Amino acid sequence: MNQKLRTDAEDIARSAIEAVRPDEAVKRALADFQPEGRVFLAAVGKAAWQMARAAVRELPRPVDGGVVVTKYGHVLGDIPGVACYEAGHPVPDENSFRGTEAVLELTRNLLPADTVLFLLSGGGSALFEQPLIPPEELQDITRQLLACGADIVEMNTIRKRLSGVKGGRFALHCAPARVEAVVLSDILGDPLDMIASGPAAADPSTAEQARAIAQKYALRLSEAAWGCLDKETPKTLDNVHTQIIGSVRELCRAAAERCRALGYDPILLTDRLDCEAREAGRFLAAVLGAHAGEGKKLAFLAGGETVVHLTGPGLGGRNQELALAAATGLAGLPNTALISVGSDGTDGPTDAAGGYVDGDTLAALKTAGLNVHEVLADNDAYHALEAVGGLIKTGPTGTNVNDVSIGLVGEA
Repeated sequence: MNQKLRTDAEDIARSAIEAVRPDEAVKRALADFQPEGRVFLAAVGKAAWQMARAAVRELPRPVDGGVVVTKYGHVLGDIPGVACYEAGHPVPDENSFRGTEAVLELTRNLLPADTVLFLLSGGGSALFEQPLIPPEELQDITRQLLACGADIVEMNTIRKRLSGVKGGRFALHCAPARVEAVVLSDILGDPLDMIASGPAAADPSTAEQARAIAQKYALRLSEAAWGCLDKETPKTLDNVHTQIIGSVRELCRAAAERCRALGYDPILLTDRLDCEAREAGRFLAAVLGAHAGEGKKLAFLAGGETVVHLTGPGLGGRNQELALAAATGLAGLPNTALISVGSDGTDGPTDAAGGYVDGDTLAALKTAGLNVHEVLADNDAYHALEAVGGLIKTGPTGTNVNDVSIGLVGEA
């Protein structure tokens, strides 16, 4: 392993993530917040606790009630006046439903002068849920969507219609109160209706589109679920004001700044990476290979969110799979490395944020008796990277603005 490149790669990734933590952004978003009546705080998503803590510290007076619903392990302490729930992700569980019911109870029968301060971040599609079909079927459909290779827009188009809070329905529930939404985006292009499936956003998608997606992936749906797909979601909302306070663009910009500080010339390839994870890894390895002999310190950045098509029973996540797929292309190349991490600190159903590989990784895998092609077919990148010291673990970061992949070319 190239320890110098490993150190630089982790430094860049961690610095970029630290730069997009939501604390200061929430503070800026609330600078002119002057509600007339009562204020109820609802925070949903992987960054919910961090956003709620920042908001409570910034508000001029205590909230009249608050609820946080976030992923297991993401509540880092008490917040005055706010009840915190931890729940399942990426598949909703009973605690998702319990936490959501607490939010709905908090925001029931509000008055026109009331305000719901709605702090939303990625992960909310699983964490914030009131099923319109039996919970067990909703969980099964979620697993089908995760396994079939559907992208996040396709997944959320389906999930909106199976939920009592997604696709603008939460905003309708809050009416006639005003909803002040502060959003941390984890969807490419920042479409409000897709971030956490748009609980407080009008939904432009149609029943016809939802049916087409279900048919495309041959989803197994009950008659009741098909019926939900046919029911249209709110197309206009007049009680919501929204601010987007962070996205993958800021993550890539912060990574580029840290690259410059370490002497690398950063090149942004894209901030809309949305292909198969393993294909992205192979492409990035090819880019690094094309520049490996130039004798200059270069950093190639790609932000976005890839997808994984499950073909095996292994353990991993899209960033780990992307990194492992790059190992073959980097094999034997001196002074080249690739790191890929999720900004939330969790990649798939694992305790890792992502993975690291360099020119020595493939040889290390072979020594460990591992074949990259077989590992990828089993979707078992976690254990392969673990065997060669390639896992990146950050713990929960308090933010969630997609992923960043950083390819480094060191000096010859």
